[in-house]
Amino acid sequence: MRNITITVEEKVARWARVWAARHDSSVSRLVGALLAEKMERDRGYQAAMRRDMVRPPLPLKASGTSYPKRGELHERSVR
Repeated sequence: MRNITITVEEKVARWARVWAARHDSSVSRLVGALLAEKMERDRGYQAAMRRDMVRPPLPLKASGTSYPKRGELHERSVR
């Protein structure tokens, strides 16, 4: 484990101390858990992006046809 120093606003520090006390934990554990959760979400996003980037692109139109006009794509029914 490594120690790090962080700076937060007083009201954030107060909230963190109260939260940790209510949950029989420490501010250090709270911050560590939040950072670990953020790291895992980021890893999941990066993995999903890599999986998506290796897939071949899908064609936007059938071969031999033209792209739809902008107005056709954005037509809305009038009520």
